[in-house]
Amino acid sequence: MEKQPSVLTSLLLVKSRLFEVTLNRTLLTWKEVHLRRKKVSGNTSNRLRFGVNSVPVSEIIAVRETEVDKGTKAEGKWQKMTHITIETHLCAFTVSYVEKTGQHRWRCSNMTFFCSDETVCQQWVWTLKEQLSLLTCRPKHLLVYINPYGGKQQGKQIYEHKVAQLFTLASISTDVIVTEHANHARDHLKTQADLRKYDGIICVGGDGMFSEVVHGLIARTQSDSGVDLNDSQAKLAQCNLRIGIIPAGSTDCICYATVGVNDPVTSALHIIVGDLQPMDVCSVHHHNTFLKYSVSLLGYGFYGDVLTDSEKNRWMGPARYDFSGFKTFLSHHYYEGTISFLPATNTLGSPRDSSRCRSGCYVCQHRVKDISPIKWGEGGDVRENEFEGEWKVIKGKFLAINAASMSCACPRSPKGLSPAAHLADGTTDIILVRKCSRLNFLRHLLRHTSKDDQFDLTFVEVYRVKKFKFTPNHCDSEFSNIRDVRENAFGQICRDHPSCDCTPVNSNWNCDGEILEHAAIEVGVHCQLIKLFARGIEENPPFEEDVSPSAV
Repeated sequence: MEKQPSVLTSLLLVKSRLFEVTLNRTLLTWKEVHLRRKKVSGNTSNRLRFGVNSVPVSEIIAVRETEVDKGTKAEGKWQKMTHITIETHLCAFTVSYVEKTGQHRWRCSNMTFFCSDETVCQQWVWTLKEQLSLLTCRPKHLLVYINPYGGKQQGKQIYEHKVAQLFTLASISTDVIVTEHANHARDHLKTQADLRKYDGIICVGGDGMFSEVVHGLIARTQSDSGVDLNDSQAKLAQCNLRIGIIPAGSTDCICYATVGVNDPVTSALHIIVGDLQPMDVCSVHHHNTFLKYSVSLLGYGFYGDVLTDSEKNRWMGPARYDFSGFKTFLSHHYYEGTISFLPATNTLGSPRDSSRCRSGCYVCQHRVKDISPIKWGEGGDVRENEFEGEWKVIKGKFLAINAASMSCACPRSPKGLSPAAHLADGTTDIILVRKCSRLNFLRHLLRHTSKDDQFDLTFVEVYRVKKFKFTPNHCDSEFSNIRDVRENAFGQICRDHPSCDCTPVNSNWNCDGEILEHAAIEVGVHCQLIKLFARGIEENPPFEEDVSPSAV
């Protein structure tokens, strides 16, 4: 790589130590200067030795002149070195920047440089600010929604104590709305928000809050573009505003998949530096009626039953998922149905790959640019299309049917449901778990928490698809009639005692943590429909290994 010409170079002090500080278009670098006396042919000369520290200009948060008080003067005083007498400093400036502390966590660190010449100091501040102003990807004005009830109900405190001050430091103005009821953010985005004023939308909460914002923004974008949401064949217009997530929920699955950690400060810094990560969105329809969007998981059978049962125990908080998961595992219900899907034959990668979707992912960058609109025939039948390829149809009895549009990794499942799923390749991974023994199903579940291949089981199948359709053996109207008969005949006994072998006819779909009204659905993947303030998980973050700004 060609060396960038320096924009500015000076000798400055940091904590009473002398540094050569250099700024070019991409890096701010400071090298410590050690002066050692050495005799050369009878003469005494000064020899320089350097230790290098660097920060990318793109990860500088702010720069400001620093008032030098008496305490700082004592600390920053120019020292008398060998053969060099340096005067007492006059002024200083502070650079706030991103420090990567490992485990994908970012922190805001400060470095103060002392200068003996006020003109030089001002020149540094002016030049750094000018460089930052060239970073047009950075947001200036944000709309912030805070969910005060999600997760551990700490959303407001997290924003005020950890995030607001960082936005102020970076000169980002905000309009903050604390939501008062479910779908408050969604409805405000759809009808009231003046989106022209903002460079991005921030949600403080969990995956449910993120889903609200996604639904509101997509609905608003399609409305402005004249797209009918109920048309399952429509090609949706891409959303231009980026979405930022400040995690304050129970699982924060989206943060784990796009940043690598659910840390509010890390997410705030990704927003400040203006990162961009495109993301696919699945649209879910029932007979040409729009139901929901999904960005992470659509789960039928096991995960649908867990969510349905957990809704009865919301008073338990996050522990309800463990309780309901255990109950659902013991009940061991299976469901009959037919799944039809269009395999993603012309995309890179497969669900069994060892590679993972990471920052700068090759697969996502080289996705198929034009995802063709979904072709459903009359009554929801699949319509053949010579450009799409051949649809595959599978019938059977299933314990679980999952569609993972991302890895769905979280602390309890470090690899996720589909470790090789991609964020922005225009596909979703269909995972079919056929009827099997409880022991075998437990083996499958346990593999989500280990390094073993969870798909390497005879009763598990996985396919990468662009579109799919599921039809239960009993349609929704039949299911409703059967359910009414059973409730009248058996009442509470069957509901509380699954061992009576009164197996439910249909399960419910778990759509990103919300229950869908219908079991029969049609799903299409819309490639890179939304954009996030993120950069994907950094496997080997640049400058993290060979640079240590905190060493000073």
